[in-house]
Parts: sequence; structure tokens; C-alpha cells
Amino acid sequence: MASIHTQAIESISRAFNILHYEKCESYLLFRGETSLGDGFRAFLYFLGLAYCFIGLSAITARFFRSMENVVKHSRKVVEIDPVTKAEVVRYEKVWNYAITDIALLAFGTSFPQISLATIDAIRSIGNLYAGGLGPGTLVGSAAFDLFPIHAVCVVVPKAGELKKISDIGVWLVELFWSFWAYVWLYIILEVWTPNVITFWEALLTVLQYGLLLIHAYAQDKRWPYLSLPIARTERPEDWVPQETTSCKDENCDYDECSEILQLGEDENRGVVDIFSIHSPNGAVTSPLYQKVPGSEDVAEISKESFREEINSELPHVHALWKQQFVDSIALESPESRKMNNIYLRLARIFWQSLLVPWRVLFAFVPPYHIAHGWIAFICSLIFISGIAYIVTKLTDIISCVTGINAYVIAFTALASGTSWPDLVASKIAAERQITADSAIANITCSNSVNIYVGIGVPWLIDTAYNFIVYKEPLRVQNAEGLSFSLLVFFCTSVGCIAVLVLRRLTLGAELGGPKLWAWVTSVYFMLLWIIFVVLSSLKVSGII
Repeated sequence: MASIHTQAIESISRAFNILHYEKCESYLLFRGETSLGDGFRAFLYFLGLAYCFIGLSAITARFFRSMENVVKHSRKVVEIDPVTKAEVVRYEKVWNYAITDIALLAFGTSFPQISLATIDAIRSIGNLYAGGLGPGTLVGSAAFDLFPIHAVCVVVPKAGELKKISDIGVWLVELFWSFWAYVWLYIILEVWTPNVITFWEALLTVLQYGLLLIHAYAQDKRWPYLSLPIARTERPEDWVPQETTSCKDENCDYDECSEILQLGEDENRGVVDIFSIHSPNGAVTSPLYQKVPGSEDVAEISKESFREEINSELPHVHALWKQQFVDSIALESPESRKMNNIYLRLARIFWQSLLVPWRVLFAFVPPYHIAHGWIAFICSLIFISGIAYIVTKLTDIISCVTGINAYVIAFTALASGTSWPDLVASKIAAERQITADSAIANITCSNSVNIYVGIGVPWLIDTAYNFIVYKEPLRVQNAEGLSFSLLVFFCTSVGCIAVLVLRRLTLGAELGGPKLWAWVTSVYFMLLWIIFVVLSSLKVSGII
């Protein structure tokens, strides 16, 4: 009885200490920050964190645009007809769709979390204890991906519209590796070497990402012995319904249009459709894209003509890059000037003014049609890493100033903010694609990438250093709290997947359907997320 009473007092003391803490001497830019009140400092740092998330969304939009150019790249294949002996020329996509979902889409949308975890690991290199910010963010991000993003995607289709997974086999493979990722993490934290991570455990974690890629590709190609004997329904070649956009503006001729990203023009232009593919007849398949002057689809020409086109379009590249800077400081678009509501127009100008610093900074990213988008792709990742570093600094200071456990901030604010690209990508896929494959695959694959790469690579860096220098393994702080969160996540995720399977059996599709049932499903998914966040936060804070 006395021990129970003592434990209750200790739990209350821990909760009370959240509000009573020593003066924090850490600062972000100037030492004079420490002279400000803790409440005001916390408000400013949270404001800075939110502004970083806005910047993260902005650069992710450019990242998606460059990734779309990478994905639509195709190669020329020349074959000899066995009957006529004539040459037959066809073009095939360079990227397999299953690999694209895992290697580009899921990896790209998870890159903010991966960057944050890697930076956290590099900052703590040489310590025998691993940083807790990265793993906490990645587990919290997995919960955000699985529950709130599913909650959004299930209500995105129009009323009565059903969108189902066309390739159940690939989804089951991705789902298996997603669940196994968290089972594996629990095993190495609690079973094999409790509270300790060895070099070989970290290495095996990273290598399993390669196994996921091989298994998903084998399932997509239906390799014998490595794939499930499940037939897939017919899917369009590009997985996106063809749509043409007529250009009503007399100044928007094919020969005069430019491929320029207008961040924040309206709600849709800040979000990029990475699944749109240019149609072969020259029509633009997405209103967010316009052709470059005199350009052809660089993916469908030979290397020689590609070099000639690059040389001929060099002036246009300079013009596009210059126009990016001009557009970055524009506070109004032609559409906003036509608004009759002055208050809405002023609000829009205010919002655009907030975005100006980010837009000017990101204008340095080269136009994304160069080199199939790879240059813009890499530059965007560099900017994302820079923002992730600022986010880690802000999170440390917020934890210091408020006394809130860093794990709690990681589970909530960091996980939600860094998972925004996942939400954007899955929402676009649910809207644009006629199937639910990429919308749901992005969720399950992002969770796998979070563990195999997002946790595996940082732990591999730290364990390799400790193994070489100290001959010691890497110890994990608050491993009990992290393991508890994994158990809660596993239990709630079973409830989530069960509902998706039930919808497939009853409605015939995972997404959409009658609005009432779609919203009921959405609320259910959000409740699962709240349960995860509350229980995990209470555990790592020592309250339960």
C-alpha cells in the first residue's frame, strides 16, 4: 500500500515538474533571448516552428514538381518485327510504379523526418546514448501517416465515388514490410539487446529497405516463388485519367507558355500534382503545368537531340530562372486582382507577404525541367535538410523553456509538421487517380521508410562511430517509452487496417463511398490517432 502511495506521489511530481523548471539558458540567435519571459519565448519559438513548417510545405511543392519530371521520364526502345523485319520504335517508362511509390514518392515525402533524425544523430555522435528526437518523430509520423492521412483520403472522393486498390498483391507486400518494420524495431529494443542498439542491428535495419524494394518489384512483375498469386485489376498506363486543358487566354499559346511554379497563387497551385503525365499529343494533362517554349518531351527523344534541345533552350532556362525571382516577390496574381471582396483580397496579400522570404529563397532552385528534374530534385532535398536542422534547434529550445518532454513534442508537433508532405501527396493521389493504389501505398511505404531509413541510417552512423572509437554499442534513452508507443501503434494500426478490409468487403473499395460512412470512417481514424498520442505522451512523461 505504501509503495502504491509512493508511486502516485512520484507520478504527480513528474506532472507538476512540467510546469516548474529551472531557467533555460539556451537560445536560438541572440543571448538576449534568455532575458525574455519563458511564456513569451515559448510563444515565439512555437511561432518560428510553425513558420518553418510553412517553408517546408513550400519547398516540398518544388520537390514534387521536380519528382514529377523524374517519374515521367521514358526511354526509346527499338525492336525488330519478326515478320516484316522492320524497326518498331516504342517508348517505355524508366521507373516502375511500385518502385516509384517506395523509392521516390515515399522516400521524398518522408525526407523531412529522415533529415531531422539524421541531423539529430550527427549532433549526438560520440555520445554513448542515441538522440531521442529522431525516433520519437518517426514513430509519431507513422501514426500521423496511418490515421489522419487515411481519415482525409477516405472523404476526398466525390459522394458515391469508390476508389479501390487495383493491385492487392503489391499492397499486401508493402503492408507486410510496414508492420514488420515496427515489430523488428520492438525486437531490437526489447528482446535481443534491451535498451541497446548494436552496429549489426542498425545495418540489418537499413538493408531491409532493399529487401522491400526487391519484394515489391517482384510482386509487381509477378515473379514466381517471390510473389503472391493474386491477380490485379486492369489499370491505366499512367494510372491517371487523361484530361486536356484548353488555353482560353490568347497570350497562353503553346509557344509562349513557361513552366513556372506559382507558390501560393491559390489553394491548388501551392499543391503539386506529382501524378500528372504529359499526354503524347502535346496537350497538357494538368492545369498546373505549361509547356516550355519550343520544347518537346525530353523523355522521348534521343540523347543527340536532347543535347541540341538543351543548347537551344539555354536562353529560355535563364528566362525561366529569372521569372522565378520575379514571381517570388509578387503579392497579387491576375486572379486575386479581380476579387470583389476587399477583405479577402487583403488577407490574401498578407498571406503572400508571409511567404515572400521562403519564395525568394527557394527561387534559387533551378527550373525543374532541366535534366529530367534531377537538379531541382537534389537542390530541394538540400533546402529540406536545412529547414530540418532549424526545426531540431527550435524543438530543443522549446523543450528546455517549457519543460515539456522532447518525446511529447516529437510525437505531436514535429510528427504532424514534418508529415505534411505525406498528407499532400496522398490527398492528391486520392483526388486525381482512378485507383487508391498510390494514395494508400504512400502511407504504408512511408511508414516502412521511416524505420528502415529514417531510424536505420542515423543509428548506423552512431553505432559505427561507437563501434570504431569506443568498442561500445549505442544505448537508447527512454527505450521503455518508445517500446510502449510501438505497442500502442501496432494495436491501433490493426484497427485501422481492419476497417479498410471491411470497407473493401462491404463497399468494394477502400476510399470514398456514401458520404455518411466515409465521414464515420474518418472520425474513427482520428480517434485512433488521439488514443495513440495521448497514451504515448503520458507514458514518456512518466505519468502512467
